[in-house]
Amino acid sequence: MERQNGKVAIVTGASYGVGKGVALGLAEAGATVYATARSVTEQSFDGDERIIPVRCDHTDDAQVEAAFRRVMSERGRLDVLVNSVWGGYERMIEEGQFTWPLPFWEQPIWRWDAMFVAGVRAAYVASQHAARSMVTQQSGLIVNISFWAAQKYIGNVAYGASKAATDKVTADMAEELRAHNVAVVSLYPGLVRTEKVMEAAAFLDLSNSESPQFVGRAVAGLAADSEVMRKTGQVVVAAELAHEYGFTDVDGKQPRPLTLKEV
Repeated sequence: MERQNGKVAIVTGASYGVGKGVALGLAEAGATVYATARSVTEQSFDGDERIIPVRCDHTDDAQVEAAFRRVMSERGRLDVLVNSVWGGYERMIEEGQFTWPLPFWEQPIWRWDAMFVAGVRAAYVASQHAARSMVTQQSGLIVNISFWAAQKYIGNVAYGASKAATDKVTADMAEELRAHNVAVVSLYPGLVRTEKVMEAAAFLDLSNSESPQFVGRAVAGLAADSEVMRKTGQVVVAAELAHEYGFTDVDGKQPRPLTLKEV
């Protein structure tokens, strides 16, 4: 973990949830982290001087360009990009109806647009900016936060399609960046104790859950792995990385990796 000292990272969608946990995990490992989100503030990370909050709407290309330009101006390099920003989870209830599990012909079309614009496209645009810097320095790591919905039906069609697209973007970016010593992976968390999940804690079995910061420790492990290029283009699971790299969650536990059948 100490090998992150001096490294510079950008974590998108870092105001809460998995993104915030990733920013905390990388900072814990010694990296300087630029945490981007529409609602991020100085108070989001309790004044941790290693985390620099940057207000950025990742559906606005000009704001994204400005955020990356700032990082290069202030640090001169970029070692890690984590694409955690996502859309489509908002407005779960519309006109009194819980719309998340509806069949595709009854789904609000805005959910598809949100997942692909604020999710897949946002990751693509941020990765473009990161890749330009990483190719120049001939090193780097891009992590796309994804999920098992890419591989089996979970929730709804738009969710599965967008996560599958994320994994395909990962695989194809890896092909184009391999010669430049830049790794790209899709990272699957398990059941993460985000703010939204904890609101429903009374209805959930959290015995094998993960803190958001656990996902950050998984990213820090990847960034510290001198042989991370062996994983480029692949899907990696946070709980499996914990066993490989020897880290634990904030409570000292190592969550059990889920299988595709279990999810």
